[in-house]
Amino acid sequence: MAENITNKTKGKPVNNKSNTIRSVMFAVVLIFFGAFLISSMNYGKAQKTEVPISEVIKRANDPDGDIARITVTGNTLDITLKGKDQPTETSRKDNSGTLYDQGLVNHCEDLEGEELTKCQEQYPIIEYKEDVDAWGIVLDVALTVLPIVAIVVFFSWMMKQANMANNQSLGFGKARAKLYGPDKKKVTFKDVAGNESAKQDLTEIVDFLKSPKKYEKLGAKIPRGVLLAGEPGTGKTLMARAVAGEANVPFFSISGSEFAEMFVGVGASRVRDLFSKAKKNAPSIIFIDEIDAVAHKRDARGGAGREDEQTLNQILVEMDGFDNDSGVIVMAATNRVDMLDKALLRPGRFDRHVNVTLPERKDRLEILKVHFKGKPVSEDVDLESLAKKTAGSSGADLANIANEAAITAAREGHRAISNKDVVEAFERVAIGPERKSKVMNEKERKITAYHEAGHAIVGHVLPDSDPVHKITIIPRGSTGGVTWFLPPEDRSYKSVFELKDILARGMGGRVAEKLIFGTDAITTGASSDLKNVAELAKSMVVEEGMGGETRNLVFPDESTGYYTITAGKPYSEKTAEIIDAEIKKLSDEAARRAEEVLKANKKTLDKLAEELLTHETLEEADLAPLLKDSKLPTAAKLH
Repeated sequence: MAENITNKTKGKPVNNKSNTIRSVMFAVVLIFFGAFLISSMNYGKAQKTEVPISEVIKRANDPDGDIARITVTGNTLDITLKGKDQPTETSRKDNSGTLYDQGLVNHCEDLEGEELTKCQEQYPIIEYKEDVDAWGIVLDVALTVLPIVAIVVFFSWMMKQANMANNQSLGFGKARAKLYGPDKKKVTFKDVAGNESAKQDLTEIVDFLKSPKKYEKLGAKIPRGVLLAGEPGTGKTLMARAVAGEANVPFFSISGSEFAEMFVGVGASRVRDLFSKAKKNAPSIIFIDEIDAVAHKRDARGGAGREDEQTLNQILVEMDGFDNDSGVIVMAATNRVDMLDKALLRPGRFDRHVNVTLPERKDRLEILKVHFKGKPVSEDVDLESLAKKTAGSSGADLANIANEAAITAAREGHRAISNKDVVEAFERVAIGPERKSKVMNEKERKITAYHEAGHAIVGHVLPDSDPVHKITIIPRGSTGGVTWFLPPEDRSYKSVFELKDILARGMGGRVAEKLIFGTDAITTGASSDLKNVAELAKSMVVEEGMGGETRNLVFPDESTGYYTITAGKPYSEKTAEIIDAEIKKLSDEAARRAEEVLKANKKTLDKLAEELLTHETLEEADLAPLLKDSKLPTAAKLH
């Protein structure tokens, strides 16, 4: 996989601003430190007064002179006066001769004992240092050169920073697309499980890229664009990469948000740069993920100067301008086709619209096989059963379940993934992990048991409801208990009878609490159920035309494309009141039907709640004998 790495050090982002400040401060401190050392060195040297050699010899030969010691190092004389500890004067002798030749007499050289001591008190002691202080010389040179080097380095660094800033400003208009070339790992249609209809639509695009002349001979034009639309996680990006892998052409990938910038015109510049690179590598593919970020509908509230509209206009021109023989196919992915500008969707730009739908049961099985491939799996793992349970799941959801199953197996210390690990992974992903730390008292456990039993009995008895798969009163995620209903097969449509049965079983928990504990004893445990019932009833009336007085009417919000009954609604207040009444009517009807079912099956309700309190979790096989005697009362029938 290609990765566009910028400003990273050992995986951690770098703060450029703080680094710059630290560097400048370090350089300034270094310069001042060097200047201090030089001044200190020069100050030390400035305390020695330089005197002529003739004066030194005259004063040294005088028994009453003030010179106590002369230290000779090469041609340099350091003179220490009487009563001083350090040299305070300096002088230089001539290279042509010694101090003796120049008139300095060592009066004490031939004396011994008391005479030597007395002489040394009157005349200077002459010391000769033959060895040169090399380290001192090096230190002097270093202290002199180091500040100069620091200043040079500092200004060089400043120039480099200025160049980098200039290059970055010039690079604003460059596209940040990642290139997947032949050297990268290929993804083909074999790596994409399911979505056979989408793969079939895209196979033709691959053939165009491989053999363009075959189509050109017949006067056919290569499609300019392919729009992949579908729910999040269905594999749109993977499908685009598979097209590039099958065609064996360069693949430029970029996100729609990467075109955006605070400077006007940068987005359009990046579009031009991206298409320019793709044309140089033609035939090639440009893939724009989440294209709705830069290609949403234009309206009168905008203007020609808006950055997003300039970017969109440049995309429109590049896709269908005067140059129609670029050999570049644009693929884009979005889950919000309704937000895209119409000019982008017309033939000549995005010629093909491919719907990447949620996988069906057989597709889910193939996807699960792909994700469990290479993992140690026990023989008891039933992927077909898992595929049946996961109706409505995307490919990304299924991949997550496979990964969670492996994590669960590792946590439990298993050598291979068992079916128990797979079931736990499915329930963890679908609802949430078991909250083992959540401790319920006996009263709460009893309320939860009757609540879940109410859902199960209503759902089991009603003719158009899905079968009960499992019940548990163990807290999971944000719920205190869960009742699963799994459809026997995937369905594309739901009838009004099925939806009304879903509403009724959703009210089963609250109604069971009311029947057993009294109307005044109902709890907050049904809050999520009531919310789901309200949302489904609203959808039936506003979106599906399943109301009474409003049957065959839907109420879209034209400004957003959503179906709402909020402020800015495209209908009158009277219609809004009718819609509210229809929603309440559906909810009340659901509660009445649930109550009729539970009153008629009170013994079954008690028995099922008792079993839940004992075992906490009941599977489909456990539920069959418990629910076999339940019946559907006439008052709860719809047809």
